[in-house]
Amino acid sequence: MTEEVRVLGETGEPLGVMKREKAQKIADEGNLDLVLIAPQGNPPVCRIMDYGKHRFEQSKREKELRKNQKHVELKEVRMSLNIDTNDLNTKVGHAVKFLKSGDKVKVTIRFKGREMTHPKLGEKLMTRFLDACAEFGAAEKPSKFEGRNLHVILAPKKTAIVSAGSNTSVSVKDANTE
Repeated sequence: MTEEVRVLGETGEPLGVMKREKAQKIADEGNLDLVLIAPQGNPPVCRIMDYGKHRFEQSKREKELRKNQKHVELKEVRMSLNIDTNDLNTKVGHAVKFLKSGDKVKVTIRFKGREMTHPKLGEKLMTRFLDACAEFGAAEKPSKFEGRNLHVILAPKKTAIVSAGSNTSVSVKDANTE
């Protein structure tokens, strides 16, 4: 540490540039600590404060911030490739409910047996599902295969969380009727 430092008082008022020993003496007289707050300054900046009290208040603020944080959970909705329209509407309803409450939703389509030879049908079903949930959530990344599963993660839109009080029903049109 250099010999001269810029010193700030207990309330933040500047006391000027002085020798480090003199600043330490002023801090000791007030039964306080000399704390280096900006070592990159020219000269470095120190503050006279009660460091124990400062640490206590800082931990109290951090605890308050953690208490007010919303923990986003990852909910999962699973479907098979041969899902019926009404069952799909039910799954969409569950996903919308999760998105409205501010949670992320992992949508998984499971492929069984020979269904793996028809990945386009899974993409088509996933597109229908995402279109039905588009008002409440958006895909973080494009859908991708992992083994025998096609999945995508939906993140809630901010407007969907705000309007969570409204009871909106969502339905998917049958692909056969189009």
